[in-house]
Order: sequence, then C-alpha cells, then structure tokens
Amino acid sequence: MDTDTAEGTLREAAGKVQDAVGGVVGDAATQVSGKACELSVKAQQLCADTTSLFRDSTVENPFAVLGIVAAVSFIAGMIWANSRNVPSRAYAQNSGADDRAY
Repeated sequence: MDTDTAEGTLREAAGKVQDAVGGVVGDAATQVSGKACELSVKAQQLCADTTSLFRDSTVENPFAVLGIVAAVSFIAGMIWANSRNVPSRAYAQNSGADDRAY
C-alpha cells in the first residue's frame, strides 16, 4: 500500500468520524467540514488514479500520447491565433456620422 493511499484512507476516515460527530451533536458546521474533508480526499485519490493511468498509457504507447498532445497544442494555438485577430472594441471604427468630413 502506498503511503499516499494510506494517508488518504486515514483522512477519509477522519472526515467520516467528523461528519458522524457533527450529526450526533447537531453541529452543522462540523458535519459540513467532515463531508468536505471526505470529498477532498476522494478528489485527491481520483487525481492520483488519473495520473497513474496516464503514466501507464504513456509507457505502453508513447506515440499515441505524443499525437494527442500535438493535436491539443495545435487546437489551442488556432484558438489563440483567432482570438488575437479580433479587433478590440476601443479601436473599432464607427460606421456613423463621425467618418464624414465637414
């Protein structure tokens, strides 16, 4: 068992205990704090699992990951380039009476 996993399990158990104590005592703040702690640990575990999955897939098939990164980078570059070509509202010309010479 990983130390991070063990720590996460202990923190989740502490959150459950805090939630239960808050429910018994009737303190909503303690109960909400316990639930928040539980959700935080679950989010941490999900992130760790995703990182592990990504690491494993990178080792198994590095060219697929390289292709995905290249595609995402290309799309991000296209979006960034298109956003730079849009004129700012402050510099846009009026099509009204201001363009006429007097």
